[in-house]
Amino acid sequence: MKIHGTHRRTIWLAEDGRGVEIIDQTRLPHELVVIRLDTLEEAERAIKEMWVRGAPLIGAAAAYGVALALRSDASDARLDEACRRLLATRPTAVNLRWALDDMRARLAGLAVSDRLAAAYRRAAEIADEDVTMNAALGGHGAAILAELWKKRKAAGASRLNVLTHCNAGWLATVDWGTALAPVYKADEAGIPLHVWVDETRPRNQGASLTACELNWQGIAHTVIVDNAGGHLMQHGQVDVCIVGTDRTTASGDVCNKIGTYLKALAAHDNGVPFYVGLPGPTIDWTIEDGVRDIPIEERDPSEVTHISGRGPSGERLTVQLTPDGSPAINYGFDVTPARLVTGLITERGVCPASSVGLLSLYPEKRNHV
Repeated sequence: MKIHGTHRRTIWLAEDGRGVEIIDQTRLPHELVVIRLDTLEEAERAIKEMWVRGAPLIGAAAAYGVALALRSDASDARLDEACRRLLATRPTAVNLRWALDDMRARLAGLAVSDRLAAAYRRAAEIADEDVTMNAALGGHGAAILAELWKKRKAAGASRLNVLTHCNAGWLATVDWGTALAPVYKADEAGIPLHVWVDETRPRNQGASLTACELNWQGIAHTVIVDNAGGHLMQHGQVDVCIVGTDRTTASGDVCNKIGTYLKALAAHDNGVPFYVGLPGPTIDWTIEDGVRDIPIEERDPSEVTHISGRGPSGERLTVQLTPDGSPAINYGFDVTPARLVTGLITERGVCPASSVGLLSLYPEKRNHV
């Protein structure tokens, strides 16, 4: 996608071919800051402290983190250490495990002298594959939006209203995004769109990142508080919901940013289609019951009790919202049962949120379920 007219990815190899550069997403939307990563420790911190975030981008960053780790030592012990430490950074996004398993499988059988070059090469391939998958996903989702717009236009509407939760645009991937890829593809096709952007407390990824992306792309949007979505649906102001996912089970349950489940319930109650955009590596074929089996990340309560923003003089400020002595809890994700999902939009097409639906697109996984 583009920032002020210049095409950018969220992660790329530095000019010297050794370091890895990322956009520090904790500084958006008020500052565009590029950070260079040179070590395993820096890659760990980038993922854990959410300089990079979003399941596909976490996977790509972890793959590059393995390459950075092997620069100093490409032994079996170092490869195992790198994978173990990176896996511990974020427990919910399955792309992290997928990328590390892929890197380990491809590197373990190589001679130690060949591993470093192979690690950089495979990390770059994972990044490129993510872009290709998300572009394809966007095309399939745009076809859904085109059909919805055809009906809304015939009914006299002037625009198609899309509601999304959290950030699942290109900042959550290497490029294009998951939930927002259909929006970008539909915008390119000339469909008049308006996006309702949930603020997404407590880290406000919608208000800070999704709104930022849509501004850069020139797409009409409005930021709303997290609890306004149901009201808008009741009054016919939402035509479709599209969200991303950090882990989708083999049965079609969807784990996404906390608050997604409530949007799905409101959509179901009001007859609003609820779609989820996901590339194949986000599917966890080893589990069926998302509520029971997906580990839900519990983050620092200070993200709930405090909020950061830009002060009147442009300075970055953090202020306390809650009274002294009031405890808080900070669950990062929730699980939306498959029964509430209209369809899963993948790089291979759209399917029902079910094991049968997913296996119709990924038949090679039949023996994994």
